[in-house]
Amino acid sequence: MARPVKFNIHPKQADIHDNIAIADMPEGLQGEGYFATSFEKVIGRARMNSLWPLPFATSCCGIEFMATMASHYDLARFGSERLGFTPRQCDLLMVMGTISKKMGPILRQVYLQMAEPRWVLAVGACASSGGIFDTYSVLQGIDQVIPVDVYVPGCPPRPEAILDGVIKIQELALNESLRRRNSEHYKALLGSYGIQ
Repeated sequence: MARPVKFNIHPKQADIHDNIAIADMPEGLQGEGYFATSFEKVIGRARMNSLWPLPFATSCCGIEFMATMASHYDLARFGSERLGFTPRQCDLLMVMGTISKKMGPILRQVYLQMAEPRWVLAVGACASSGGIFDTYSVLQGIDQVIPVDVYVPGCPPRPEAILDGVIKIQELALNESLRRRNSEHYKALLGSYGIQ
């Protein structure tokens, strides 16, 4: 006799599976057969779910990033499955590990070659503040050469922390105005780094 498949669902949660609704829709007008919203919200949602990361890994945080990409944590769930190793095709620069002062100009060049809009994620203590390497040869935070959007603390941070940082970048991409990159504030920020 065949037995029906049953799920281990608490009785109070059983009605959740009966009433499935669309989640995370942008604000807009909805009717029978149509949904209208602003162009800015559609672009923000598309950018949020299609980040193309460029890993710039130099030490142990890169190993944690490998774990983040592996099947257990699976960064692909967040729309960041395609890693790019050419800056011209990527919009999320993930700096992981110790950056020496000699690498500073190279990191800056990689950042400048990326397409707008571009975001920067500083992963780990070394990329954020130099970490334990308070020496003449180590850059004390990548924010000395390029602007950083999100910092992920840890030495090295766990994969969950890296995923949280990516989620914060997604929130930035979702809520960012299309005109932010042309604003005086953003141009002044880049001007403070000598970037036009």
